[in-house]
Amino acid sequence: MTDIDLELVTYEGLDERIVVVRAGDEVDSVFVLTERFGVLVDTLATPGLCARALELLADRLTDRPLVVINSHMDWDHYWGNAALDADTQIIAHSEAIKRLQDPNTGQELAEKRSQEARFQEVEIVPPTMTFSGRTMSLHGGDLTLELIHTPGHTPDHVAVWIPELRTCLAVDAVEDPIPEVWSQSPDDLRNLCLSLKQIRELHPRHAILAHGQTADPEIIDRNIEYFSKLRDAIRVLPNVSQATEGLSEQPRFQLEDFVVVSSNMPLEARAFYQRCHKSNLNAVVAACRAGVDFL
Repeated sequence: MTDIDLELVTYEGLDERIVVVRAGDEVDSVFVLTERFGVLVDTLATPGLCARALELLADRLTDRPLVVINSHMDWDHYWGNAALDADTQIIAHSEAIKRLQDPNTGQELAEKRSQEARFQEVEIVPPTMTFSGRTMSLHGGDLTLELIHTPGHTPDHVAVWIPELRTCLAVDAVEDPIPEVWSQSPDDLRNLCLSLKQIRELHPRHAILAHGQTADPEIIDRNIEYFSKLRDAIRVLPNVSQATEGLSEQPRFQLEDFVVVSSNMPLEARAFYQRCHKSNLNAVVAACRAGVDFL
């Protein structure tokens, strides 16, 4: 993928101070304009994409300073950081720094560079400010942005809640058709389900996702229901300890047995979510073997 269309889009009923920055089918980031500053949640996959996004947003930002939130350290969400001015504040959870210190970060970039020329321009630019614990608030005058630590998809994942608009920027904690758990650890699976419930308890009017191109809050319930169905399917197995790695390919355990997958979904995306489903299924098996109720 070398030529990605970039556009500003919105959803029906979404406040005009919020705009979605859509990088083709790759990822959505979100811009929020407050009285005091503009906030860009995620900088896309490359500095080139981020620079183009900032050009599109220039008329909205006017003379207000820009604040950036890195929702988590997955490549498609923060590799655009290098396009930012040196004095731009970049906020993330403290767990993000641990991820950046992992050797896998450099290995992933090297692999991407070998696959696509557009990643040659990427430089890993870390956050300038982090918070620990559950929440951090940005007070923009007319709007409040509450950064909520929502681990499970990744250890550092942050969602953003705007209470005045009852809008949640759920990023990758909620995904259509399914999110993916970080590992096979029962703790990560429990955290992901807790994060989903935490977002649901906000009762958002809009839940804006980074993948799936929707702001429909009903996706949250469908994600929770998906993990509930996985748990119930595994629990009735005659012998959970003998469940195999290939379980996700067997009848009654395939992705389509648990969620509705659009017939229009591209084959590449379908293959991606089948891999996510396999990871989730393996995590549920591990939790059931350990006797952990993750819901």
